[in-house]
Amino acid sequence: MRGVFVSGATGFIGRRLVNHLQNTLGADVVSVLSRHQHPVLETVLCDLQKEHVPDDALLRISTVYNLAGYTHDLGAASSVAHLYQAVNVDATVRLANLAVESGVKIFVFVSSVNAGGCGEDDVLTRPVGVYGKTKREAELKLLEIGRQSGMHVSIVRPSLVYGAGAKGNLALMRRGIEQGWFPPLPETGNRRSMIHVDDLVQALMLVAEDERANGEIFIATDGIAHSSREIYEALCHSVGKAVPNWSVPKIVFNWAGYLNPRIRYKVDKLLGDEYYSSAKLEGLGFRAKKTLMDFNA
Repeated sequence: MRGVFVSGATGFIGRRLVNHLQNTLGADVVSVLSRHQHPVLETVLCDLQKEHVPDDALLRISTVYNLAGYTHDLGAASSVAHLYQAVNVDATVRLANLAVESGVKIFVFVSSVNAGGCGEDDVLTRPVGVYGKTKREAELKLLEIGRQSGMHVSIVRPSLVYGAGAKGNLALMRRGIEQGWFPPLPETGNRRSMIHVDDLVQALMLVAEDERANGEIFIATDGIAHSSREIYEALCHSVGKAVPNWSVPKIVFNWAGYLNPRIRYKVDKLLGDEYYSSAKLEGLGFRAKKTLMDFNA
């Protein structure tokens, strides 16, 4: 039996995908790419910031899930643009070319909604920031590799991913609520897209298995427009805190934003719209099963 290969296997999404694959296929047909030896799975040791994936990494592999990416230095993205390029584009293209040479049949790339920008179209093409631009460049090159080689290439752009172990702003907000310093958000009726990590894993499996997904880009959401207040209340429940029956008025956030451009950016991220349509993915039969009440799951 030919196996499955996962890059980015130690990340938040990668761990859930690997666990699902282990339960479905068994550990003997799953291998991973990591900077550290996996305790159970066959591991290809490689640091994509400095090294190339070994030529024999994909022997006996039929499906590749490429989750590896550089996202870390968002505050000074321009100063590390070479790392975004090296990991998000160059390493991804090398892995795809190696997959073709090794006879891999299916290549699934986890991109980002930043590769297309915000809106309600199925797949937009207005990248946001150096991260989004490098993800979009990788998308285009992968689709061309797929067209020329005949390898099944599918791309998934996840919206904000939640679930137990989520990182980034969600984790910061959750910690602030738990520690009591995060302010109760007002209900502004804004619209934000999200998806539970387990639903995202199901989406990745779906686009790998469905021939209609070949050569296509899909946005992955749970299909619901969440307001920031709804997210705040769900996080309160997740840490066992009572939801306050009051909130800080939006005008207070606006005033703070007027005083400081950096605060204005954070307010826009916190209370603004980031809504995307997953209609194209739903056209393959995808339906999210988790809700925000499953944040700890």
